Parts: sequence; C-alpha cells; structure tokens
Amino acid sequence: MAVMLNDPTDPWLREAQTYPVLPEEMIDRVRAYGEMQVSRQDSVAFTRGDRALDLFLILDGEMEVHADHPINGRQYLYSYRGGQFSGEHNMFNDRNTLLSGRLMAGTKYVRVPHDRFRALITGEPDIGEMIMRAYILRRAGLVRHLKGGGVLVGHRDHTELLRIQRFLTRNLCPVEVLDVVADAGAAQAMQEFSIPPSALPALIKPDRTVLSKPSDETLAEELGLFEPPEPGAVYDVAVLGAGPSGLASAVYAASEGLRTIVVETLAPGGQAGTSSKIENYLGFPTGISGEALAGRAHIQAQKFGARICVSRSTVSLDCSKKPFEIGLSDGDTVRAKAVVVATGARYRKLDIPNYGRFEGQGIHYAATAMEGNLCAAQEVVIVGGGNSAGQAAVYLSRTARHVNMVMRSGISSTMSDYLVQRIKNSRHITLHESSDITALRGENVLEGVSWTNRKTGQTHERPATNLFVMIGASPNTDWLEGCVDLDRSGFVETGFSDEGELSAPSTPYRTSKPGVFAVGDVRSGSIKRVASAVGEGSVVVAAIHHYLATAW
Repeated sequence: MAVMLNDPTDPWLREAQTYPVLPEEMIDRVRAYGEMQVSRQDSVAFTRGDRALDLFLILDGEMEVHADHPINGRQYLYSYRGGQFSGEHNMFNDRNTLLSGRLMAGTKYVRVPHDRFRALITGEPDIGEMIMRAYILRRAGLVRHLKGGGVLVGHRDHTELLRIQRFLTRNLCPVEVLDVVADAGAAQAMQEFSIPPSALPALIKPDRTVLSKPSDETLAEELGLFEPPEPGAVYDVAVLGAGPSGLASAVYAASEGLRTIVVETLAPGGQAGTSSKIENYLGFPTGISGEALAGRAHIQAQKFGARICVSRSTVSLDCSKKPFEIGLSDGDTVRAKAVVVATGARYRKLDIPNYGRFEGQGIHYAATAMEGNLCAAQEVVIVGGGNSAGQAAVYLSRTARHVNMVMRSGISSTMSDYLVQRIKNSRHITLHESSDITALRGENVLEGVSWTNRKTGQTHERPATNLFVMIGASPNTDWLEGCVDLDRSGFVETGFSDEGELSAPSTPYRTSKPGVFAVGDVRSGSIKRVASAVGEGSVVVAAIHHYLATAW
C-alpha cells in the first residue's frame, strides 16, 4: 500500500479500520447477498467514471486499485486481498467512481450486486458498521492525498479558484492545485494542455479534458457529482437545504421509510460545514470539524436511501398544487407531498468601500483548512463576536502570525465559555472591542485592514491579507414569498395549528401552509446552534408522518 505521510492521523495508516479483513464468520454471511466467482485472467472489475458499482469481497487473490492523474498518468494506490472488500464513499449513491479496479488472474471473490448492497448494510449491522467506517476513511484518504481527482491551475488566492476548490473539497472530491506563481508545474501544464492565461482558473480532469472557469453546476455535471431527481417521481418529502437540520430530517425521514430527496446549492453541511472545530456537540468530547460531521451525516442519509441533489438551488415553491412543485435553478421540477424548508441563511457583509472588490481576494466567510493554509504565518483580522468568530480565531491562531478580533461591542453573551477563555488567554489573539472596520486597502488583492474604536476615536491599520467576516446571516427565503408567512426579517414563521392559526400548534415547525415545515436557522426564533438544528430536523419528521397520514 502506498503511503505518502508518516502521520498517525492519516487514514491510509489506519489499515485495521480503513482496509479491514473480515473474519470467516462475516465472510460466510456476505456470501448470502452475492455470488462467488473466479477471475480466470487479469480483468477489469470497474473503471473510473462507472456508476452503481457492485461490491467485491476478495476470498483469495488480489484486486489492484489505481487512480488516473491527468499529468502523471495511471497510479497504483493499493490492493485488496483475502477478506478485504472493495469500494468507498460513492457505493451509497449513483455518483461516478473515482478509481479503477483490476482483478488478478485466479482471484476468487464474492460479488454483491449494487441493488443488494444496501440490503447487506442494513441486514448485517455489524458488517455494515465496518464497511461504512472504512468507506468514510477511504474517501478522507483520497482527499488528503489528492488521489482520484483533477488538477486545478490558476492563482491560488483568487476568487474563482477558491470557489472551485471550496466546492470540490466540501463535496469530498480530491483536487490538486497548481499555483501559476509558486508552482513550476503550472506553466508546464498550461503548455501541455494549451491553456491560455485568459482561461484560468482551469480544471484538468483525470481524462485530460479541460474545464475553463467552470460553474458549480458544470463541475457537478462533469465530475458526476450531481444526482438528478428521478424522472416522474413523487417524493414523500423534499428537504430543501443540507445543513445540520436538513440532513437530520433526511436521515430520520429516509430511515422511517419515507421516499426522500434533498436539494442543496453548494455542499452538505451548510454553514456548520465550514466550522473548523465544534467542541460542544454531544458525543464528540475532543471535537469534530463541521466538514467531518457533515460528511458522516451525508453518508448516513444515503445509507437509508435519501437522494441528495447537490449544485442546484431552490428558486420557487408552488403551494397551490398537490403534490407541491419545487422549481430548481436548472429548470427542473421536484414534486413532493411534504416539504421541509432548511435553507439556512446567507452571510452578512460589511457596508464599507471596496468591499465587493476583495470578496474572494482576501475576504472570507469561513475558516476551514483551505483558508488556514492561505493564512499561514500571516496576520489576519476577524470581524464578529459570536461562536463562529470565536471558533475561527482559535483555529487560525495555530498557524497565523497573529489574529485580531474586531467587535462592534464585545464578545457575544452567546459565545461558548470555553471559546471565551481560550481567546482571552491566547498570546496570538488580540481583542478590539467597540470597534468598526473602516477601510480596506489593496490593488488586486487585500493588503491592509483598518478599524476605528468608537469610544476613543483611535484608528488602527494592520497589513492583513485575509479578513474573516462573521457578523451573522440573513435568511434564504426570497423564493418563499406568497407561499408561507415570513417575519419582518424574512425568517419563516412557524408554530401554526392544523387550522392555520398561531394557537394550539400540533408541531412548532409547521408553517402557515399545511404540509410545509421549517427547521434550523431559516426558522423564526430558532436557536443558532448545530445541536438544536439537528434536534429540529429529527423531531419534525413525526409531524410529517402525521400530515401524510391525514392529508394523503
């Protein structure tokens, strides 16, 4: 097995979990779901780009697994041998596989058809647990080692490149970045693939085709990430948004037998998916990144059969029809008997000159590993005093030269105490309370940030090339006008009874339109916490069952 880094956190080094060997007793149970076969000669088991793969459990012999690199060609990654099984994350969906597998001559194996795979996972829970854990770790290893994806060429700190990299990374698609300024290989790739500077950023796919400045929808289509709604389908429930509340709704609805579809604009996880580390979520005493939590919830929903359509936005909801008709950004329509609105909120922006010019050129709304790499050994500024700002400050202080927290008043009373104590005790974080950002400086990218203390009138300017804006959000509900009641700020009003009145509610998540529910940050009066969002998303499913039983 090829291992690139001698790091105990590397999934490829955790062989017992990432590439487990099933004992004979488990192997015997797997046989009941498939058919034993023998490869008489070297043969292809699956090829990059295939969908709906079968599972191969090797009994004796070997299956080699390879990744295609657009520049370096085909690369051997590892082999499955006796007692080991094939596959990774996309076995739970209909997305393109990233890798290719080749059976060596004489290999004996059990082949489980794709349409029997979910029956194996649910019917043999102990085996299913091993398989799920292995698949999550295998995909994490591919993303970490940049195997199986494409090569992105451009300016590493420019808006469009960061957008593409963020979309692919958050959708667990490996991507290698070649910076035209710092990486010698970038110029060679541009020459080899005839990529002019005007076409940057450009993604070179493993099949060596080039996508110039691709949109998120194009990326999803070209890389096989998009799973369209099933033609003619009427879903029991459509979940609009795949943040913590939406994913929780999908998990509970699908696990209870409801035909479920999830529509998500960017990637599973919502804003929580960008959190560097969540330390107060029940059951994770050492903390978990928002990306990891979202990835687990994503595969959990798919385990139970939920269909997740990424890269499409909801643009309309026709409440006058039964079933409801949901219009998507690509012109397609989803029909569903019940709807869960979990579209969350958009990041708020600062109202200062030149702000728009530096969005993506130094201004960020999340602090993930990608942004952390951009800020290594640099001075950064964070605007905001809530939990998101606190998590970002603690995370970035590990690698940045210094972190300045600028707050209009002070640290929010809602910030978790563990974050408050870490911030106040950190030598690498300075608090600037009662202050406002007043100016941004730079040519093509951000080069300096100024703020003024409203009490003293004193202005500070720092040579910060990265500004993190975490000052709250506005609801994503423009498309709901005329269908359900909204409050003054645009959040969805909930708590209506079956008669459409704000009294004696049968569920706190019912909107003014029976059959339409709202959970999470988009709901008026909700508590903006991951745990509460998950709770709302899971509890609302009981109300959906009641509605379907009485209205259908």
